[in-house]
Amino acid sequence: MDIGTQTHLTTLRGLLTVRLHELQVEVRAAELAKRPPETRDEVTDRKDDAAQAMASGIDDAEERLYRGELAEVERALHRLDAGTYGDCVDCLEPIPLHRLLVVPTAQRCTECQAAGERSAS
Repeated sequence: MDIGTQTHLTTLRGLLTVRLHELQVEVRAAELAKRPPETRDEVTDRKDDAAQAMASGIDDAEERLYRGELAEVERALHRLDAGTYGDCVDCLEPIPLHRLLVVPTAQRCTECQAAGERSAS
């Protein structure tokens, strides 16, 4: 492995590690936000209840997105540790560096990703 590749992998690990910590904070904040209030002496009506239910649904969806991305980041870090990071899981060719810099969790090269999206639709 040449020094340029090592430098790129160090940069990508740094990006993934920072994102991992950000997502852990977001997930923890979402968990704390779900806790019921200590006291609830307020009088509410159906409109308040509906607004609260809608906000809760949005919060749940956000938390699912955070957890999904967190899992992707953890898998990417695992691939880095295993020495398989940067190789397309479909064609086994190297994923271009510019793609990894934009999407550090990418598991597929652009061509395989596009082919998979076409077949899914």
